[in-house]
Amino acid sequence: MIELRHVLLSVIVACFAQSAAANHADADAKRGERVFKKCRSCHKVGEGATNRVGPQLNLLFQRVAGSIEGFKYSESMLRAGADGLVWDHNTLDTYLENPKSLISKTRMNFRGLKDAGDRANVMAYLRQFSDNPANIPEASPTTVGTDHEVDPAILALQGDPEYGEYLSSECVSCHQIDGADSGIPSITNWPAEDFVIAMHAYKDKKRVHPVMQMMAGRLSAEEIAGLAAYFEKVGQ
Repeated sequence: MIELRHVLLSVIVACFAQSAAANHADADAKRGERVFKKCRSCHKVGEGATNRVGPQLNLLFQRVAGSIEGFKYSESMLRAGADGLVWDHNTLDTYLENPKSLISKTRMNFRGLKDAGDRANVMAYLRQFSDNPANIPEASPTTVGTDHEVDPAILALQGDPEYGEYLSSECVSCHQIDGADSGIPSITNWPAEDFVIAMHAYKDKKRVHPVMQMMAGRLSAEEIAGLAAYFEKVGQ
């Protein structure tokens, strides 16, 4: 059972790590400028750039989400910034792939860049408009210990599935309640212990995925147990 759990966790980790593992070393800023044409109707960057439908993108790297004065952000973006979301290669890669996977109620109506090379190239282009582009660290592949230890007392908590269902609305804005996998791994009918271990790994920042770290960081051990109990049995 332990070996099976580690295999399951490794599969989920690999799914979440796909965007973070883009090869930024081979990124091409000139190609990125061409990709950025898809963004120009809403965003400006470079000398004299001002806010339009979306905020201007000068000095984007290391900027706290939702922090440009005078721009009207969605409440979800402002909350993400208040929770500590900072734009770097990993967070931008996730957002560019599917904006609503990171900020579920973002006003940015863009379906995302599914090609990892396109995302890496457009980030290479945008980083030219930062104060010290050479000092911005490249993204590195997600590294996660699937042997994350959780206090046995936490694992022993008996979650309330009804409470978990009440808490689940934000989860199912990304994860499909019917168990379908549309680019985001399914969490339906996942063993409760595996769910708890994974969420506490995000909470303790042992699993590197910014949106999941943010979500797990908001939850108590009792709330995580409730969600685990709900998703383990949902639809059965």
